[in-house]
Amino acid sequence: MSIKSDNPEHGFQFPGVFELSAMGAADAELQAIVPMVLEALGLTVYHDRTTLRPSTKGNYVSVRVVFEAHSRDDYDAAHGALRQHPAVKWTL
Repeated sequence: MSIKSDNPEHGFQFPGVFELSAMGAADAELQAIVPMVLEALGLTVYHDRTTLRPSTKGNYVSVRVVFEAHSRDDYDAAHGALRQHPAVKWTL
């Protein structure tokens, strides 16, 4: 799904495909948790585009997922559900 705006200054366009990053402890298995939380909300996650990046010292990881959101509520729910998960320290 590819939605393009005639005016890129419009901001988010829904429905659309978005990226989200979640950070947490390296031993928290975030690579499995983050997509699972989003799918529990009924969102489509593109697993083949999920990436994992460890911090410099290896204590933390960042998991980037690509997912479809049909509305701003879906997008906000994704961030909210991840922020409530005890393994997730913050999201971007």
